[in-house]
Amino acid sequence: MKYLFFSAGLALSLTIHAQSPANRKATADTLRTQTLDAVSVEGRRMPVTESLPDVKGTYLLAGKRSEIIAVTNLDANIAQKSARQVLARIPGLFVYDMDGTRNQLNISTRGLDSHRSWELNIRQNGVITNSDMYGYPASHYSPPMESIERIELVRGTASLQYGAQFGGMINYTTKRADTTRRFGFESLNAAGSFGLLSTYNAIGGRTGKLTYYAYYYRRGQNGYRQNNRSDSEAQFASIDYQATPRLKLTAEFGRSTYRAQVPGPLTDAQFAQDPRQSTRSRNYFSPDIYVPSLRLNWQLSDRTKLSATVSAVLGTRNSVLIDAFATVLDTVNRQTGQYRNRQVDQDQFNSYTAEVRLLHQYSVLGIPATIAVGVQGMNNDLHRQQLGVGTTGTDYDMTLVRPFVRDLHYYTRNIAGFAESQFHLTSRFTVSPGIRIENGQTDMRGTIAYYDPANLPRDIAHRFALLGITGQYRLSPTVHVYGGWSQAYRPVVFKDIIPSSTYERVASNLLDAHGYNLEAGINGYWSGLHANISVYELLYRNRLGMIVGADVDGTAYALRTNIGDSRSRGVEALLEADLLRTGRVRLSAFTSTAYLDARYVNGRVANGSENASVVGNKVESAPIWTTRNGLTIRYRMVSLTTQYSYVSSSFSDALNTPTPTANGARGPVPGYGLLDINATWSIGRHVTVRGSLSNATNTQYFTKRPTMYPGPGVWPSDGRNGTITIGLRL
Repeated sequence: MKYLFFSAGLALSLTIHAQSPANRKATADTLRTQTLDAVSVEGRRMPVTESLPDVKGTYLLAGKRSEIIAVTNLDANIAQKSARQVLARIPGLFVYDMDGTRNQLNISTRGLDSHRSWELNIRQNGVITNSDMYGYPASHYSPPMESIERIELVRGTASLQYGAQFGGMINYTTKRADTTRRFGFESLNAAGSFGLLSTYNAIGGRTGKLTYYAYYYRRGQNGYRQNNRSDSEAQFASIDYQATPRLKLTAEFGRSTYRAQVPGPLTDAQFAQDPRQSTRSRNYFSPDIYVPSLRLNWQLSDRTKLSATVSAVLGTRNSVLIDAFATVLDTVNRQTGQYRNRQVDQDQFNSYTAEVRLLHQYSVLGIPATIAVGVQGMNNDLHRQQLGVGTTGTDYDMTLVRPFVRDLHYYTRNIAGFAESQFHLTSRFTVSPGIRIENGQTDMRGTIAYYDPANLPRDIAHRFALLGITGQYRLSPTVHVYGGWSQAYRPVVFKDIIPSSTYERVASNLLDAHGYNLEAGINGYWSGLHANISVYELLYRNRLGMIVGADVDGTAYALRTNIGDSRSRGVEALLEADLLRTGRVRLSAFTSTAYLDARYVNGRVANGSENASVVGNKVESAPIWTTRNGLTIRYRMVSLTTQYSYVSSSFSDALNTPTPTANGARGPVPGYGLLDINATWSIGRHVTVRGSLSNATNTQYFTKRPTMYPGPGVWPSDGRNGTITIGLRL
């Protein structure tokens, strides 16, 4: 994209202000008698997905694949937080529609696990929001998409600077106040299929050195399936204090909570009969998460800047449910006249993070360079209480009839230091080596009523160095090639070391998963065209799973341990183009397509009473093809976008079970194609109307067969549904 900006008036204005008052008046009098030549200003605006700059804040990003999604500019179903629409331009993104409510985004890339996006380092305005990075790194904090200005995704080759996650970092940047006004107001209100009603109301402004922004959000819906009611709320407040032109302090407080009725898994036969049916009416899930933070941004000099952040993730994850296969009915007992008692589980999160980062520009042997160094400390206590015996009731009730069978604490203390430097070897060529050193330990304490504490691993050390290097070469001002290699790891999390029954054991020598990301690509802007195409390899060692073991007397048992390694290779391609631009009509298109070959390179897993090799098998939930394609037509202030998505088939287990089991827990996940239609009409400066028709062809599909919460089996995604949103801005 090419822009030509020239303003004689601006240049003259700067000259006037630089002069003395007397000379300024004389110059102004002279200007009144001058006639300037006409200047033609030419611009071209494309539907471009931008990449992050080489330096952003105290982060170095040259040589990494990154995307910026401007949410407020999209034709997409924002009210229902449709990830396949909002994040359509991120090639290879796997979207897991867990329960139809879309209270949270469940996403992954490059063959990783999409459960609550836990292979990603998840942030809001740069603040970590993963519930517990070492115990349960899932995303339970869930801000409304109406509150998000843009989404930034960096792939795993940048992991040294922000964490050690294989999947990379995703940062949700919230809307900010209009600093030209003392007070502003925005209201977005939506209504849609299946009883959807939502409202988002925000205020913001600036007075003196203070800038403020706050919102309140509420949404309710009955859901596509029976017994799928969901109610959610979110609040957020931010205050910026610009103490000096170089020093800014920011205080933020975010909260999200929802209560979802979970309709239960289906068998394949039930899905074929009626995908909207339910096998559970008494299952509920409800997280309530708070994220407070304080940040300092200090420009120490023209070449040096410092940022410091202290934050916390506090709250609970509660569930009350019948945890069983779809073939196990939840009905009233004829003898007692009551339902069976439900299972009650509760997690309490107490995760604290402090991070200090310094960016400095310098030179070495005449070579310009920029270095980012920092230290990150975490102090976490995840208190997990599970298998409590709840009531026989039908509503959301965490009351216990008998105490928790598991009552455990997962304590983690970790210090990580990191350093990365960009060396500008030439005006076009940049090399960025880096290192991250992890030094910490996780200790599990507590009781499991049915298990001998001596058989549980209690202490897990995290002590190692991660290395990486990336490079970037600019072929022209708008085109560059990039590539790099970076190590990553995933710690043994809580679920990996808790035996589910007396028949399970946990290996005493469990190892953290580790490996690397390797990628290379080209990103460029030509006349009317944007392309970002890359190839990659992701090696994931020490994957965790289950094998069959035997005692000396021949008694068999299930053993949780490291089962093998996997490798993902693929191509990720994003192409965006202006097809037509004539008068007030503009036609543009994009394709976001990825090829993925994710396979086990070694390993074995339990298959009944034996262990079976999985060498050469495909990794679970890793479709070979994922493509999303959109066509947008704009006329004045109206735009219409049609999007077609296709995801090929995948397997639900490492054994690549070819035929679905009777209970629906294992088997293939069929491929599916979806058509979405979205339109936006801006009526003047203050009113906006959005309309969405999602899954217009009413395709019946599902995205995954989970092995854990919300239960093994088929979880149908939403059929055809529509939404209307009216926005008011004052």
